[in-house]
Amino acid sequence: MRVVATSATRDARNSEAFRAWVKSTTGWTVEVISGLEEGRLIHLGIVTHEPGTRGRCLMIDLGGGSCEITHSENARIKEMISLPLGAVRLQQEFLHTDPPEKADVARLRKFIDMQLRRASRKLGMPKVGLVIATSGTAAALASVGAEDFAHAKKISPARKPPIAHGGPVLMAETKAVRWLADRLLKMTNVQRASIPGIGPKRSEIICGGAQVFAALLEHFDLRGYRYSPLGLRDGVLAQMLADIDIRASAHRTLEAERWEGVEQICKRFGVNPRQTEAERKHALQLFDQLQKIHQLPPEYRLWLQAAAMMQDVGKYLNHQGHHRHTQYIIANSEVFGFNPSQRAIVAAIARYLGRSRPDPMDRPMRYVPAAEHANVQRAVVLLRLVQALNQDRATAPVHVRTKIFPKRVVLKLVPGRGGAELEAWSLKKEADYFREVFRRELLVELA
Repeated sequence: MRVVATSATRDARNSEAFRAWVKSTTGWTVEVISGLEEGRLIHLGIVTHEPGTRGRCLMIDLGGGSCEITHSENARIKEMISLPLGAVRLQQEFLHTDPPEKADVARLRKFIDMQLRRASRKLGMPKVGLVIATSGTAAALASVGAEDFAHAKKISPARKPPIAHGGPVLMAETKAVRWLADRLLKMTNVQRASIPGIGPKRSEIICGGAQVFAALLEHFDLRGYRYSPLGLRDGVLAQMLADIDIRASAHRTLEAERWEGVEQICKRFGVNPRQTEAERKHALQLFDQLQKIHQLPPEYRLWLQAAAMMQDVGKYLNHQGHHRHTQYIIANSEVFGFNPSQRAIVAAIARYLGRSRPDPMDRPMRYVPAAEHANVQRAVVLLRLVQALNQDRATAPVHVRTKIFPKRVVLKLVPGRGGAELEAWSLKKEADYFREVFRRELLVELA
């Protein structure tokens, strides 16, 4: 069971109390995801199941509190932005009368335009062959707009929509969306509720959402959109499958997104991912060869590699105390494919590479689930060994061979161009902590 919460819970002042109440009542842990993570999961659900999404496309999801816009190419996220343009949010903030007053509508449109200009700075003007919109507002506009627009303008309706997933595909043209959006503003809630396709549940909030869709399609010079019934739930299910089945196509997509996310964080904070490749490979090698010793869950294989690559991002702020800065950056950055709990674990692993050791009372460890504290400590030991093996990045990396005995572990170093004396010295300094955690002696030998 996985439970996620979006915009309303992100913004609510009593969010923590609500999550605690859900936990005590149902036993479920509510995971509050960011707007970008919400968009990533929706994208994953759509590209996994929706036909025609392997090329260039724009995806629009307009919920109650936010609107996620994703530029996708070859089923991969190219750019994404989350805007505070949810239907419920706009209704509560701007539209206080029924029907709305002109002054309120003017303020609403100005706010939407401001947010879309912000989106343009992030997305540019994407040239796409397909626009897919999700959510109830998109469905209502598509089901109502085309036929009513054609009737009002006395033109022939659009050609019969194609069939997919056992039913007709709902299409919405930009002109029809704008016409319907403006028409809805002149109607009362009772009148809007009487329109088939809108109904009483959506009539109270559709005005703001309709204005967003109309302005967005016009702003990006799009011809219209195709409605998809897929959404966040489908993305969550696809990720849950990807996490347990490495054969699933979603697994490959998720892995690619995760590594792209890690590389983006590295580049943003001045770390060249190529320079961290030796650390990543050593982390992978030690995890695999010392599995009998550390007995970490399989997911730590990825998390250890991610921590190895991002361990120096804190130097962007200050070399002094950079491990603390690294932990803060990882824990509070949007890393695609990592939920907040996973980011907290990766951040904690990268935090304790200096003199300090993981302690349950430390602030970084408070964000790590208590059941993972022992695993984080074991992963920290492995990453400290990785760090010791990479003292001099300017020369060829040191190769290491591991041998496991009942009471000791032997690391045999094969020197690179610059030798391996410094690495051997650094590894020996970790012997006491290794013995404390794994109850075995750590011996270092030079080949």
